[in-house]
Amino acid sequence: MTDLAHNLSALRSMLEDVAQSGILNHIDGKPVPAVSGAWFDTLSPVDDSLVARVARSDVADVDLAAQAAARAFADWRDMPATERKRILHAVADGIEARAEEIALCECWDTGQPIRYMAKAALRGAENFRFFADRAGAARDGQTLPSPSLMNITTRVPIGPVAIITPWNTPFMLSTWKIAPALAAGCTVVHKPAELSPWTARVLIDIAEKAGVPPGVWNLINGMGAEAGKALTTHPDIKAIAFVGDGATGSAIMAQGAPTLKRVHFELGGKNPIIVFDDADFERALDAAVFMIYSLNGERCTSSSRLLIQDSIADAFEARVAERARAIRVGHPLDPATEVGPLIHADHRAKVMASFDTARAEGATIAAGGARVGDVGQYVAPTLFTNARNDMTIAQDEIFGPVLTSIRFDTEDTALRLANDTVYGLTAFLWTSDVTRAMRFSDRLEAGMVWVNSANVRHLPTPFGGMKASGIGRDGGDWSFDFYMEQKHIGFATSDPKIPRLGV
Repeated sequence: MTDLAHNLSALRSMLEDVAQSGILNHIDGKPVPAVSGAWFDTLSPVDDSLVARVARSDVADVDLAAQAAARAFADWRDMPATERKRILHAVADGIEARAEEIALCECWDTGQPIRYMAKAALRGAENFRFFADRAGAARDGQTLPSPSLMNITTRVPIGPVAIITPWNTPFMLSTWKIAPALAAGCTVVHKPAELSPWTARVLIDIAEKAGVPPGVWNLINGMGAEAGKALTTHPDIKAIAFVGDGATGSAIMAQGAPTLKRVHFELGGKNPIIVFDDADFERALDAAVFMIYSLNGERCTSSSRLLIQDSIADAFEARVAERARAIRVGHPLDPATEVGPLIHADHRAKVMASFDTARAEGATIAAGGARVGDVGQYVAPTLFTNARNDMTIAQDEIFGPVLTSIRFDTEDTALRLANDTVYGLTAFLWTSDVTRAMRFSDRLEAGMVWVNSANVRHLPTPFGGMKASGIGRDGGDWSFDFYMEQKHIGFATSDPKIPRLGV
């Protein structure tokens, strides 16, 4: 990993390029400004400087993109899967070739540290390769014979789809959604979050150079209430894949209801990490610290509630506080930085409001609880102790480097606390008792559970949550289940009896 000076030098030329052209839409194979000529500014959370002007799309732009996707659908659907596979592998090659550029853009746009974003391009390329290799089998089904019929199942792509991605780790999450849609044979209209649109511009440029045909992959920039709503209500769009907060997910579901759009939502989480007194203390400590303070705490799978058994709570909380205070907060392009700035001033204010809430509710701020510096959106890694699960700080998703510690005595209490939330995305369990691990994980209300581990992504496994954390699953064949329609075909193998009417 190169040093800060090198990264800043490389970034400057990229900033000059994007400042000259702005961040445009990309419709039917062409980069275009908004029809209205409107723009908005995107700022870096590092120092609040201008990154670029961005096309501010509205209904007219979305209509052009959706129509382009609809026109391109039949040819992309009917293209041999081997050719789609070749193109998607070419996209992966292009991502890897521009890995440094992608990492630097992502850091400057989002504030995420280079130590994590340096691998963003490689993960994105891995997503494209994984689904490219499965494109040929996406339509495969089952043979289900009956006495008079040979029944077969198959899948067909659903049509043009909308993919709406969030501002945290936007590059990786965009590839995670777009790759299976294209592999399945769908066409795409992608709307990235307005706070972090830069790498979406890089990604679609890579796609075009890799040979993705015009109209198959379209990019629309803009605000959720304008471009987003126009996209989720457009009649040519058959399904919506959205990653973001629950309130927006509810609104999107309502917007898509009149046209009966299929929806896939990856929403929020207030995920517990449950540590029993028989756990490997040091490894559990590493996991608790990593899963809340890495990626600035701005990820849906962060373990933002520490449920810690009474007998080890004093020692464990003291070590978490010590580690939190020692975390290196700094410039995201510095390889030594562990926590960078939060995405935007408004989000920083929201995270910092939780400090006042904690004090008002009677919790203790054992570490952090303050802004770092006067320039940029930096917040100190924070630990709340003496908390109860009914406090706002234990129920609301803060989405920052803020951990709330809650003590428990028995296994039953731990389970009740873990499940006492509207969310159900992930849970992390630390214990050396195998039978407890099996019993406890089975009763956890979470779509994903890691036992004696941090979050380790494995592409063939299902990714998604229960309750208010979402609808549907990504990963492996589960992605194709969303982007494709299941079809049954029955071939008569004898002369099945057909009742005769009107004879």
